[in-house]
Amino acid sequence: MSISSLYPTTLAEASWQHFSPRSLLPLRQNSLWKIETGIVRTITWLEDDTIAATGLWGPGDFVGKVLSRVEPYQIECLTKVDVSLLPVSRLSEETEALLNHMQQAEEFSLIRSYRKIDAMVIRLLSCLAKRFGREVEAGHLIDLRLTHQDIAEMLGTTRVTITRTLSQFEQQGLIHRLPLRRIVLKEDELWHYEI
Repeated sequence: MSISSLYPTTLAEASWQHFSPRSLLPLRQNSLWKIETGIVRTITWLEDDTIAATGLWGPGDFVGKVLSRVEPYQIECLTKVDVSLLPVSRLSEETEALLNHMQQAEEFSLIRSYRKIDAMVIRLLSCLAKRFGREVEAGHLIDLRLTHQDIAEMLGTTRVTITRTLSQFEQQGLIHRLPLRRIVLKEDELWHYEI
């Protein structure tokens, strides 16, 4: 083994880091985190100390303080996460990823604009199914293992409201809840759901 093989050959390899679920990614002023594996959420707090999620991000996405004007701002790992560090000086190479980031933020903002909580929840589940889910026989499996509190914080409501809404959806046949907080969204049932 040569000495050169012990040293990373690219910036991505040099800055590859691993984080456990519920840990926070450190904020860097002149860099972004590129998510290699896993799922993170970006969050802030409202004036009354309510947590507000500003987005969910997965493999290929970029997160970091340089993309947000929100104060305070945190990046929380929802799963085991592998990330690499990208200096802001390389941003021009990553234009497509940045556009994707803005589009997802916009989509998340639209979800929160619905007046009825059941509409917000069904839109969020549909978005999660498209973005992070996988097709199974019964629909789309959302295997993020989000707690009811996580969903409540994303939508600016209470855990009790989310629990009640998910129970209602399950009774209506729109979703099927599995162990370990996993959800199957039955998209063929959504066409008749009036929002």
